[in-house]
Amino acid sequence: MRIPVPDVIPPAGELGRVHFVGIGGAGLSAIARIMARQGVAVTGSDDHDTPFLPSLRELGIPVHLGYDAAHVGDADTLVVTTAAHDDNPEVLAGRARGLLVLPRSAGLKATMAGHTVAAVAGTHGKTTTTSMLTMALRAAGADPTYAIGGVLGATSRNADAGEGEVFVAEADESDGAFLVYRPAFALVTNVDADHLDVWGTEEAYHAAFADFVATMGPHATLVVCGDDPGARALLEPARARDLIALSVGEGPDNDWRVVDVEMSGTTSSFSLVQSSGTAWPRVTLQVPGRHYVLDAAGALVLGLCLGLGYDDLARGLGEFTGTGRRMERKGEAGGVRVYDSYAHHPVEIAGDLQAARALAGDGRLVVAYQPHLVSRTRIFGTAMGVALGAADEVVVLDVYVAREEPDPDVTGLLVADAVPLPAERVHFVADPADVPAELLRLARPGDLVLTLGAGSVTDIGPLLLDLLEDS
Repeated sequence: MRIPVPDVIPPAGELGRVHFVGIGGAGLSAIARIMARQGVAVTGSDDHDTPFLPSLRELGIPVHLGYDAAHVGDADTLVVTTAAHDDNPEVLAGRARGLLVLPRSAGLKATMAGHTVAAVAGTHGKTTTTSMLTMALRAAGADPTYAIGGVLGATSRNADAGEGEVFVAEADESDGAFLVYRPAFALVTNVDADHLDVWGTEEAYHAAFADFVATMGPHATLVVCGDDPGARALLEPARARDLIALSVGEGPDNDWRVVDVEMSGTTSSFSLVQSSGTAWPRVTLQVPGRHYVLDAAGALVLGLCLGLGYDDLARGLGEFTGTGRRMERKGEAGGVRVYDSYAHHPVEIAGDLQAARALAGDGRLVVAYQPHLVSRTRIFGTAMGVALGAADEVVVLDVYVAREEPDPDVTGLLVADAVPLPAERVHFVADPADVPAELLRLARPGDLVLTLGAGSVTDIGPLLLDLLEDS
């Protein structure tokens, strides 16, 4: 359901009682938690239980399972998920009563009132980078409010209301939400065409990021990963608008250069050198992978722009242990390690397989991948398969259908057929229910199994671990 953003978004404290339609999702649960911590009376409904709901119930937020007009109660405002159907009885009831109805983006914007907003945008790495920035700021004593699209390992939450001035927000471009927040500080990790079911063309997608920069006021601060052409292209228009615009990356023409990158098992480290020649102390991360190094470097520079100390920021980055569904260790059984990650775009797949390869050591890398969205698979299916070629064994599931109608011509076979491995090492298993047994057949002691995708593939890891325990 597309809910228009109102011209004026009241602060959360002026919304009255707020009812969330789809409160169990990553986005709305984060907003609900922050509003409740800000003293707003909050209720919510969802069509099924989710991992985000227990912590909301612990805050005393009434959560209904199933949608019913009666659940709206005496609410003054609705915040509605984009996944809601047009005939949702709670939305119909709210509109009939003339309630203020807000989309996710406007609900989050309402909680930002009175804060200095630091937004993290980009095609890939938003959740990890937002999490890293949050950890760095917490270590530096900033006590930020934060809203992340995944669960921060250090707090086991995807959001919280801090006492500090800064509000750290993951700024999602998929539905244009990032155009609402008007941040004073922003970090763009990369711009690599995605969500073309919404934006239509690659040009329109890139233009949306330029529009995002245009929402920032004069003298705001923009940090971009200068190694990425799409992100670097934002520097010139930002500077033309009198923004402070800085680039971070390994390339020699960046304002902050990432140098001496080292990978060692489950850790990675790097140093930073300013264009002036000033060298800064080494940073060590508890996560492997070059893309995590670049994410951390961007978060570190943005933290410095916020006026915080380097040593504290670096220490916070070193304490980052991960985010749910981003190279998340699920367990080990029978000598097989099992990880899960959200990667669903060719660039993300390549980055996570590089990190997984380092984790696997002398063991093989066995990957189960579930393509996400019909439109994305139609456009990027071949590139997905090529990226999966970095594994030793690949299991491809059928497409996880969300927001779109199935297309019999767009299946997981588009991906499987493009994997550049011998045919006996590529396995198309359409039904997720059959995948744990297939992985059990393939995995050997010492191997690392990685489940990849933004859909139900995340459920497979625990099932495989049970099978390994019993075998």
